[in-house]
Amino acid sequence: MGRIIDEKNMKSDEHTPLIATVIIGQQGQRYQHHTIRRFFTIVATCALMVTVVLFLLPLTFITRQHRHWHDDNSYQASSASITYEELQQILLDTPKAAKAREWSKYYTSGPHVAGTNKSQVTWTQEKWQEFGIESEVISYDVYLNYPRGHRLALYEKKKSEDSTVEELKIKFEASLEEDILEEDETTGFANRIPTFHGYSAYGNVTAPYVYVNYGTYQDFEDLLKLNVSLEGKIAIARYGGIFRVIRGDDGENTEEKGAIAYPDGPARNPSSVQRGSAQYLSVAPGDPTTPGYPSKPGAPREPVEGKIPSIPSLPISYVDALPILKSLNGIGPRPKDLNKWWDRNLGLAYKGVEYNIGPSPDDLVLNLVNDVEYVTTPIWNLIGIINGTLSDEVIVIGNHHDAWIVGGAGDPNSGSAALNEVVRSFGVAVSKGWKPLRTIVFASWDGEEYGLVGSTEWVEEYLPWLNDANVAYINCDVGTSGPTFGASASPLHNKALNEVLSLVQSPNQTVPGQTVRDVWNGVIRTMGSGSDFTAFQDFAGVPSIDIGFGPDVNHEGGIGPIYHYHSNYDSFYWMDTYGDPGFHYHEAISKIWALYTARLAETPIISFNATDYANALQGYISKTESKLDSIIVKSLSDGEDQEARFRPTNIKAKGDIETLKLSFKGLHSRASILQDAAARHDSYAAILAEQAGQDIPWVEIGIQGQTLLSNSIGQRKIQVSREKILIRRWIRW
Repeated sequence: MGRIIDEKNMKSDEHTPLIATVIIGQQGQRYQHHTIRRFFTIVATCALMVTVVLFLLPLTFITRQHRHWHDDNSYQASSASITYEELQQILLDTPKAAKAREWSKYYTSGPHVAGTNKSQVTWTQEKWQEFGIESEVISYDVYLNYPRGHRLALYEKKKSEDSTVEELKIKFEASLEEDILEEDETTGFANRIPTFHGYSAYGNVTAPYVYVNYGTYQDFEDLLKLNVSLEGKIAIARYGGIFRVIRGDDGENTEEKGAIAYPDGPARNPSSVQRGSAQYLSVAPGDPTTPGYPSKPGAPREPVEGKIPSIPSLPISYVDALPILKSLNGIGPRPKDLNKWWDRNLGLAYKGVEYNIGPSPDDLVLNLVNDVEYVTTPIWNLIGIINGTLSDEVIVIGNHHDAWIVGGAGDPNSGSAALNEVVRSFGVAVSKGWKPLRTIVFASWDGEEYGLVGSTEWVEEYLPWLNDANVAYINCDVGTSGPTFGASASPLHNKALNEVLSLVQSPNQTVPGQTVRDVWNGVIRTMGSGSDFTAFQDFAGVPSIDIGFGPDVNHEGGIGPIYHYHSNYDSFYWMDTYGDPGFHYHEAISKIWALYTARLAETPIISFNATDYANALQGYISKTESKLDSIIVKSLSDGEDQEARFRPTNIKAKGDIETLKLSFKGLHSRASILQDAAARHDSYAAILAEQAGQDIPWVEIGIQGQTLLSNSIGQRKIQVSREKILIRRWIRW
């Protein structure tokens, strides 16, 4: 009697084969061999043996033709004409600061709001083809808004001479413009784009106003506690702490009629305005009329309610905010009457702003006009490709080319310039006969600023393919806006990123020869949203990473120049003079990006570390649990405050939190199981990595062939515990 291996209940460890041997049934009785039968049996057997040999023979040469991993941890590129070390050298030698400066100068020379500058996309495609990289433009018809006009005025109600009729007289009219700087031609561009919020609602509102701090949900709760109502009023908030959309709150909970937001200064240019999108990214990134499917011509369209705001909003400068805020001085509660979150970082206090909440007195009202037009219009993604030996394993790298402004030297075009250098570098390798082990896709996205539109639509269209073929997505939105390297990533990337950073010389060395890794603080942030990795990470489940240089905001006083995010002052002049004189950081990020892509594309055993992922997950659970502890303590000592936070009663809230806290025991237990499974996974990956560097003995070819082929073809998720916790198979040949 044969045996059946029960894969469902079989323990999983580093010795468990990826393909279980299954032997079933008894041998049947042999028949009598006649001469003719014997002849055909021999022929059939020989044919079968030849077939098997021909099928498995290439595996004996894998280590000669596609050897990537040696005992000294060095690699060799897929093509025999270029070693991996030679490929690395190409990717280190090719990117040039002067070229990056040339690309930056072009991209920042004219407006490129989403859907308005196809010529830039065509130009980029021509460059990529010059570099030897095949590419195509993929378009989508998406729902966007464009500004036609705007206004913000502070009115004072005054009675006429006969005291029978109230008249509105302008007390202050906001310019809603950024000052033109003589030395910076971009700021005076004739067709510069008016300040507006993407996806904000059309509207003309006149109403009293209230200062709402940062406009967080907690800030709104604090106002409720003080019986300050936003119903029928305009909210004025300072940027910071949260994504800009929450400040508007859509009036659903606060019943406000409009919103304005300003940067609190004082380091930025006083007239600097932070533009941006007001779309509900957490609800529906991408085209809000086609959630979950691509916005192709003829696609059905859904209502946008609940996906974009229904109230008008405007971004303004702090110089325009000053008269509005000062008019609230002495009116309503002060920051110290609330809590520390209201009474800190009061950047305009030195300008005479007392940060009273209001609401404004009956004789003061704001008129907010947001004249925008909504249209369905084409946007254009540029997609390039280098086909790999393993066509069903793909690394995608991307940056977006659209900007709210004429410039955008930091966001996004420092990344755009770097992407061109990455593509050019790989083009040099291709010209020398190199072909990657895995396919590499290069993407220049459109519509990112509105709500990650271009990348989301592309992921929605190619989701079935990505589900089967994805390895990683590498994003570079802002390539450089300062001297400090930063990364956000799925923890799977942690180990490989550290290794690559040690290969690139740092532009800000304090000791000669220092690499980026040497001067980096080693912090890899968790991924949230806000850039084109979102659809890959959250929708397609692709392990993603976002990299770039920026200011060190955690250092007291900051390190690096003041970056004017989403402002006309994010210009080529600013970058060339302050942001990255010499464009050395552009060159460095190009090298990091290219080398990291090559590592994932060329390494036979992908350098993802499951243990880092499992440990990070356990850490996330612990951090969340600690926040619940603080809430419970506060609920006992500050019941009134908690009643505002957890309705309908403090007792109910405390009970809910206690119940939730109990559930964390189960989460910790499952995370521990995942940690054990991840350790076994990484151990097995190390064994395969060692074996991949050796010629495969004939005696082991069947076992090794099954193992390697299963890694290449399987592309399945594997069960690592009886708790049915699943992890991705990151070992691929």
